[in-house]
Amino acid sequence: MKGKKRFFLPILLLFIGIGAFTYHKPNEDWPEYLGGLDRNHFSTLNQITLQNASQLKLAWTYSMPDSGQMQSNPLVIKGILYGISSTVQAFALDASTGKEIWRFGDPLKHWSATSRGVSFWTDGKEKRILFTAGANLWALDAETGKPKADFGDHGKVDLHMGLPPIAQDKFILSNTPGTIFENLIIMPVRLSEGADAAPGDIRAFDVRTGKLVWTFHTIPYPGEFGYNTWPKDAYKNEYVGAANNWAGMAVDAKRGILFVPTGSAGYDFWGGNREGKNLFANCLIALNIRNGKRLWHFQTTHHDLWDRDLPAPPNLITITRHGKKIDAVAQITKQGYVFIFDRVTGKPLFPIIERKVSTNALPGEKPWKTQPMPLMPAPFARQSDQLKITDINPYSKNPAALKKAIEQMKRGWYYPPTETGTMILPGFDGGGEWGGAGADPEKGIIYINSNEMARTQTMKKEVVGKPKGAMGLYRTYCASCHGENLQGNPTSGYPALTQIHKTRNKAFIQTMISQGKGMMPGFPQMSPDIKDQISSMLMKETTNEKDIVFDQPKNQIPYKMTGYIKFLDSTGLPGISPPWATLNAIDLNTGKYLWKIPLGDEPELAKRGIHDTGAESYGGPIITKNGLLIIGAAKDGKLRIYNRHTGKLIFATQLPAAAFATPSTYMVNGKQYIVIACGGTKLGVPKGNSYVAYALP
Repeated sequence: MKGKKRFFLPILLLFIGIGAFTYHKPNEDWPEYLGGLDRNHFSTLNQITLQNASQLKLAWTYSMPDSGQMQSNPLVIKGILYGISSTVQAFALDASTGKEIWRFGDPLKHWSATSRGVSFWTDGKEKRILFTAGANLWALDAETGKPKADFGDHGKVDLHMGLPPIAQDKFILSNTPGTIFENLIIMPVRLSEGADAAPGDIRAFDVRTGKLVWTFHTIPYPGEFGYNTWPKDAYKNEYVGAANNWAGMAVDAKRGILFVPTGSAGYDFWGGNREGKNLFANCLIALNIRNGKRLWHFQTTHHDLWDRDLPAPPNLITITRHGKKIDAVAQITKQGYVFIFDRVTGKPLFPIIERKVSTNALPGEKPWKTQPMPLMPAPFARQSDQLKITDINPYSKNPAALKKAIEQMKRGWYYPPTETGTMILPGFDGGGEWGGAGADPEKGIIYINSNEMARTQTMKKEVVGKPKGAMGLYRTYCASCHGENLQGNPTSGYPALTQIHKTRNKAFIQTMISQGKGMMPGFPQMSPDIKDQISSMLMKETTNEKDIVFDQPKNQIPYKMTGYIKFLDSTGLPGISPPWATLNAIDLNTGKYLWKIPLGDEPELAKRGIHDTGAESYGGPIITKNGLLIIGAAKDGKLRIYNRHTGKLIFATQLPAAAFATPSTYMVNGKQYIVIACGGTKLGVPKGNSYVAYALP
């Protein structure tokens, strides 16, 4: 027996060491979106440390033929990296070299959205990658990238499945990977922001077959909890929609609880046609993951008029309160709040009050009289009601104009939309945004990057009736983003259309109207005649448009917002004082901050030697057990590593393009890597087309 043992051990070691076989421990992978079902962006890998992180070098680059914004948080499973390109092509790479194994998708058809990644499922034998392109959920063989013919219709399922007939032609896609549990995938969906939005039903599909397994109605049907928080028959989707989950979900796998954060109802900014609290819009909902039954919920904004979607999956952590360990769920918000609940009961773990707000609203609107506010932790972003006239950018060239603008606008906490202008801080993108928070799940510490960009909200009375001509149609469907006269607002991310006829053709414009592009939603329900009229007008073609009268659009509302306008100075810099983005470490055991620092440099000021202003950021941090916080996200295009205990910067490097994405970390063949997608494009920065990985030399 002793001889056999001595013979077997060298053979085993030899086998493990050969290139054909790589041994992986579970914690060496990044197997789920944001690291795990708890969505904590957390890793126990420890090869890269506080002491050696400054020695990191570029290990590999994967460049794609397409370019543009990428928000993907790639998965890494047993040495294979699964990601997604700017045109929503799924791919697999050797995670140690960046060499492509397969790629799937049509770059000419699916540029209607940015994607945050893919989902992975296995039963121990079969392996599947699931991702969305347009309205289709695809299931691919993880080894070959080929569609699984037994899933839906030859590998794909239309995400309109299970929605009511009125919603079958409405805009729907998914930006965020579906949540996998056992043989289910539960899908987030992105919908229109208008009153024409499809309903935001939460739906679970069978991973093997694509069949619909269960549905939870976020706009309740008769007899369902919450039905009386809407006008009668709101569920029929004739004049209101959305209340969807688009940001992703978290799962307590042990208890079988699905935590679903939802967004606002459509139309986002006027709700006179949806009087009431509007459950389950703007809620954190706990569901039985196997059947979709509600366990508990909490609404973070009542009767939303400010687009206060819950922007990210919650974090599942364990905290200590009054000497007792509690499994908790923490939800960040666009408003800059953290709401913390007992995972099982939904009981708040810090006091939450209902604070009175103004109800001085537009005609026909009935705002809710109070809004929830947690007393701890303190907000991680500045609030509009705290903004003073003197809180303007000290580097601005037009300070007097900025002071006057702030003075003239309403700045109340949850102040209803007005025709004269309201200051929104944090802006419509947050505060907290889709990148989400990193967390130490055992120590109960959460790490949040926060935007500090103020925006203005101004409403305009619509001419209710039948729009006349192509310009009337344009103003009905397009003007809220691209301006009344096609002028756009490029500094806020909305391009002018005055010269589009010089760079695009009519077919492209019609496709863009139907499918959307980037963060622009599509209008698939728009008739060909209307698309033809709008596209002809944009192409400067001669029409008799003044003589054409179209039917009144369904879901027409009396007020619309004039645009998602940033509060900027005359040079395009933020109008309020810095910092314009922060990193925050909060101890959720006590509700107190451990540290708070600016994140990033505003590029134009950095050129003048002005640093630590903070810069708009999209994408989240990842956290390691041994003390690292790793983040790209900022407009200035750097990858940074901090000491998560102190907030001290220990490493920074310039990326090939800004990385509006959350990184991943993993280990292959004994080497730890950090990988991040660099697509640029957003916020007016240059385009990129690469994933880059770093490792120690």
